[in-house]
Amino acid sequence: MAKTKQADKKGAKALLASTPGSLFDRLEGMLEKQDITLFYGFAVLCALVSLILFNARVSEGGDDSTYILAGWEYSQRFFHYYYSFNAPFYPLFLSLPIKLFGVRLIFLKFLSVPMQFFGLIFFYKAFRKRMPYLVLFPVMFFIAVNGSLQYYASQTNNEAFYMFWQGLFFLVFVKLLDAIDSPHNTLKDTWKRWLSFGILAFILTFTKNIAICMIPAVLLFFLLQKKWKEAGYSFVSFIGVKIVFELIKTVLWRDVAKGQLNAQGNILMLKDPYDASKGTDDVMGFVGRFFDNINIYLSKRFFQIIGFRDPASNELYAGLAFLVVILLLVGLIAIFRSKNRLLQFAALYALSITAGTFLVLQTRWDQPRLIILQMHFLLLIIFYAFYVFAKKRGFAQNLYLVMVLILCSSMVMTTLKQSGKNLPVLAKNLRGDVYYGFTPDWVNFLKMSRWCADSLPETAFVASRKAPMSFLYAKGKKFFPVYKVMCYDTLTHQSNPDSLLALFKKEKVTHMIIASLRMNPDKNTGDVINTLHNMLAPIMQKYPQKVVAVHQEGDSEPAVLYEIKQD
Repeated sequence: MAKTKQADKKGAKALLASTPGSLFDRLEGMLEKQDITLFYGFAVLCALVSLILFNARVSEGGDDSTYILAGWEYSQRFFHYYYSFNAPFYPLFLSLPIKLFGVRLIFLKFLSVPMQFFGLIFFYKAFRKRMPYLVLFPVMFFIAVNGSLQYYASQTNNEAFYMFWQGLFFLVFVKLLDAIDSPHNTLKDTWKRWLSFGILAFILTFTKNIAICMIPAVLLFFLLQKKWKEAGYSFVSFIGVKIVFELIKTVLWRDVAKGQLNAQGNILMLKDPYDASKGTDDVMGFVGRFFDNINIYLSKRFFQIIGFRDPASNELYAGLAFLVVILLLVGLIAIFRSKNRLLQFAALYALSITAGTFLVLQTRWDQPRLIILQMHFLLLIIFYAFYVFAKKRGFAQNLYLVMVLILCSSMVMTTLKQSGKNLPVLAKNLRGDVYYGFTPDWVNFLKMSRWCADSLPETAFVASRKAPMSFLYAKGKKFFPVYKVMCYDTLTHQSNPDSLLALFKKEKVTHMIIASLRMNPDKNTGDVINTLHNMLAPIMQKYPQKVVAVHQEGDSEPAVLYEIKQD
């Protein structure tokens, strides 16, 4: 047996060296005997929860529909289109089923179910027998049951897709560690393992740009192990695959991809991603982001994901964030003392990506998806901290089990509530009511998008605040995307009407959808997303004859279509 696997097993068994016949000893023995049966149970549970929480609609955020639109663009003009804003691998993947079967929303969403399922399987195979089952199985339960994570098992966001490759990456990394510590560990013997590592590390960064933060974690891991050659091999294998891809990209897409990655980097530098006039952040600005994001994600999103806080709550508690940070640090220390190298790498991997997320992303992008893919690793670190504390303290072993039971119960109750709300909506959607489940503002917007496809001439080009969503519900009609106020005037905080009309003429924009999309998605407060309002209003004021109302959907929270006349 490979030295690494033996070391990891010894590390796990050493933790059980508490008093003979302790509660942990007995439970570990039982779980070890039933691990395969329990694994199948988790796999079935994961598939069942994915189907129960299946969401047949696109999200109001629009990222999922953006990926589909990008996949469609690839399918139509592969060599003349390149999407890199959020990393292009997932749209590339979607382009194949779209090319073969067309834009079939439910089918494309269903593809995420097996991705989530196999992500769980790979995770189990990577960590099985290399850590205590009393830590592994609660984390497995989280992956299988947690509603916040399972939400992405039916979305065309790239979270489930990333989970698949992340799990496979860890499985390959385990094999690599075994190969390094085997008697036959020369580069001649292990080069295939290193190549697999480089390919999968690149795929992770190709799926999510923030995953680049894992590369320093890999180097640090090997350097701490005093494996200098392995640190070099890891870096060269990743860079080698990256260079080969860049050469292929240059051949296949030539100049199409130029500037897109720089555009994303420019957005990350802005204080406000939607208002460039506020300027860019300096070093202290990024430090401020880091600590603000710690508070947002570790005091709010972390506890919402595990079911301990109301998902609608926006209250921040610095004390909770501080508590989570302390638990992560204690867990990290315990993991490094254990000499369990797989757990050491998992901790470095998750914390580096999480820290990178907190550092570079603006605080207004407050979304659970930005931390959800590392949550099971963060829980693993925290569980391990409690486990190590409890292993030689009989009374604490019961407390650890109570803590795990409370957490699992919280997730089950939260998921049951979600399923109770979702199943009636899913039934309606599958029967053909594609708008059921949306609030009236979105229903009117989506119906207007469909009306544009059915009633406007093919030459009409309509500006939409959520162009990818309009594209999907308009059965493939292209819309002009608007993400922020165009031709922005710093004095009026609206568009300059002459500049905007010139832009519309250049882009052949003929219409605008002015929707009443809520600022607060849960309540109709009267406050709406007014990006397009601030573009249309200056034109109406200066050139009222150039704006004509064409059609309206809905009386309450309506969507109104305006034609923009250039002559």
